[in-house]
Amino acid sequence: MASPASTVKSEEEWRAILSPEQFRILRDKGTEPRGTGEYDKFFEEGTYQCAGCNTPLYKSTTKFNSGCGWPAFFEGLPGAITRSPDPDGRRTEITCSACGGHLGHVFKGEGFNTPTDERHCVNSISVKFVP
Repeated sequence: MASPASTVKSEEEWRAILSPEQFRILRDKGTEPRGTGEYDKFFEEGTYQCAGCNTPLYKSTTKFNSGCGWPAFFEGLPGAITRSPDPDGRRTEITCSACGGHLGHVFKGEGFNTPTDERHCVNSISVKFVP
């Protein structure tokens, strides 16, 4: 896990290490267009890490094809994901617990045949795959 000192950065420091699109999504809580992310239909074996701080977030064994247009996982690694209600109260945002980078949103009770009945709908640009 990354040390807290390495994950607390100023906006300028984040802009220096992230691409403009990574910054828009991870720091400004944006969303990549549906169906455009490199990991949407990607199912190799490995781990997905935060694109901002390299903290491991998801195992590939928890990824499933939800058909939503973004990578979907049914659970994150213990302690890796923080959940916060969106200001409008309609959705629950998920962020990297280490650096606060925006990952996407989590949805419950949609009826997917997964052990948690959850769908972590994650922007591909928020994560990087490590085989």
